[in-house]
Amino acid sequence: MDIPYIGRFPLVLDATVKKVLFRKVLVYDESTLNLLFAEALKDPGLRVEDLTPSDSSLGVVPGRASCPLGEITLLVQFGTASNFRVEHINFYVADFNTAYHAILGRLALPKFMAIPHYAYLVLKMPAPVGVLALWANLSIGYAYEIESLSLTKATDLSI
Repeated sequence: MDIPYIGRFPLVLDATVKKVLFRKVLVYDESTLNLLFAEALKDPGLRVEDLTPSDSSLGVVPGRASCPLGEITLLVQFGTASNFRVEHINFYVADFNTAYHAILGRLALPKFMAIPHYAYLVLKMPAPVGVLALWANLSIGYAYEIESLSLTKATDLSI
């Protein structure tokens, strides 16, 4: 597959959220929010009723604000049973279609003491057994980026 260079490739990693493996977690240090998408609530057995109400607004779509369904704090784990890092992360839950399960933004990275490197598609953080290096797969990240762009194009912004 020939992948064109688009400036910065998405850093998409596996993460365990509430003991469920999420394969499509976007690490994006330019996001000021940690987002969990409503569709991803189903896998760990969460419901909208489990969320804490929020009066915040999300500026995800340029020029338009939307209200989150609520907030929730969940355990997020990177790594394996032999070398891992776990932190409590507060997520806003957004109710719209996306290619990802969640987005970890700049508020989550300091909690993990993590450093993303987008050119090498790696996220590094301290762990019990040295440095935990999580490598993204370029082909998978690119495929999710294309899916995300097609969902964006299909979204009706005329409201």
